[in-house]
Amino acid sequence: MHEIVTLQLGQRANYLATHFWNLQESYFTYNDSEESPIDHDVHFRPGIGADGSETYTPRTVIYDLKGGFGTLRKYNALYELTDEAASGQGLWDGQAIVQKQAPIMPSDYQKSLDQGTPAPRLTSETVRYWSDYNRVFYHPRSAVQLNEYELNSQTMPFEDWNVGEELFNDIDKEHDLLDRDVRPFAEECDQLRALQIFTGADDAWGGFSARYIDRLRDEYGKKSIWVWAIEDGTRVQRHRQVKKDTNKAKSLYCIAPQSTIYVPILDVPPKLPEYINVDRSSEWQKTALISSALETVTLPSRLRPYHDFESSLAGGDGSHSIFELQSTINPNRENHNGESSDNKLDKAETEFDIDFTYGGEGSKEPHVFNQVQVTRGADPPKSTEPIESDLGRVRKLHLYNSEAMLQCYYTPLRLPILDSFPHDLYPACASGKGLGVFSTLSASTRTAERIKAIVTATARFLPVDEREAMVNGLGEIRESYETGWDSGSEDDD
Repeated sequence: MHEIVTLQLGQRANYLATHFWNLQESYFTYNDSEESPIDHDVHFRPGIGADGSETYTPRTVIYDLKGGFGTLRKYNALYELTDEAASGQGLWDGQAIVQKQAPIMPSDYQKSLDQGTPAPRLTSETVRYWSDYNRVFYHPRSAVQLNEYELNSQTMPFEDWNVGEELFNDIDKEHDLLDRDVRPFAEECDQLRALQIFTGADDAWGGFSARYIDRLRDEYGKKSIWVWAIEDGTRVQRHRQVKKDTNKAKSLYCIAPQSTIYVPILDVPPKLPEYINVDRSSEWQKTALISSALETVTLPSRLRPYHDFESSLAGGDGSHSIFELQSTINPNRENHNGESSDNKLDKAETEFDIDFTYGGEGSKEPHVFNQVQVTRGADPPKSTEPIESDLGRVRKLHLYNSEAMLQCYYTPLRLPILDSFPHDLYPACASGKGLGVFSTLSASTRTAERIKAIVTATARFLPVDEREAMVNGLGEIRESYETGWDSGSEDDD
């Protein structure tokens, strides 16, 4: 068994992770004669409910600010509140006055799930919180509310990177977050495989996650850490944009070197194909689009036939940890050149309908160091060439020939279209059959260009004592994405 423990840090991360868990729940089969292609033990844990029945809940820890959980209850139908869990009287024997905040009423969608009736169609107006479209029961230990800050507060906004860093240090000093929140899930694993983290990168959650990952790396030094770093893709006023860019630079500088995979994700990319209909003001719709690519590209980590997903991400020399997330919905469509996109899956791809990391910016023909391609809704192409079984020899040949290290995965499992998804987000597809998706993780020279742009935009706004360390650190990261390919370019840093 190779389990993955997930951490969800912040409101945007929880919107995205909720879509992820809904998709995992949809793969369950309840017929003994039918086996799911997904190994559910990777992300789910068995347990015992309040009535003694067996339960199966996500192996995840969910952090959010006060007011961010919406209608999600810490103790749900599987784990009802017991006398031991309720707060005791303590030493006070006087009269207690209890003040309760007005409860948030469940959405019609949640009511239909509880009653087992047909679910109403969700809209941007009816989705108020990420819990409004959640289809999964969580263990009580999963929900962790941070009461020090309130969601969308105007007086104490949770926006500055240093604020998140200080909050983690304060809470960790008092409670030891790893012992309290992560270790119970990690110790249940037969063989912990990776720690997956959904987090914001351009607000205070970037600082919170940076310090959290420092602790995780100290405790689980040899385990893989996958970071999905969500960034706001909308343009804002200049002073706010400078703060966001500075936060992104700090997150990149502090988190990427500690991560096995660090993937910046624009929420949502500025350029989208015409066949995508997304409400840019709705976190529910934007993260639904992201989830189609993210859930697809991580499928090999939980598909039963595959076991070497991490090694394929290591590439030729294992020196690249910053990846770009891109995808094309329904890859059987003809591409812009009029040829079937399936004919190009035997080499590194550089043209996609949706670029979630850099929004289509950067050089037109970047050099790709390493790429993992996942195609769902398609069978593997038939090839007459013999398959090389020695992966080490393949990597050496690719490095010697200056070629991209490429790994391709195929699965007939299509992307389910759930009732928790926006109904008009994706192109028309056959009812009940889902969508084909082509999604990739790539390490390329575009990352060097992006790092240079970030340093140019933010360095002058940093305090002198921070500037030199971060500029030098980002410069070292940048070198690994341009050495041998950009040696003739000007370096005016």
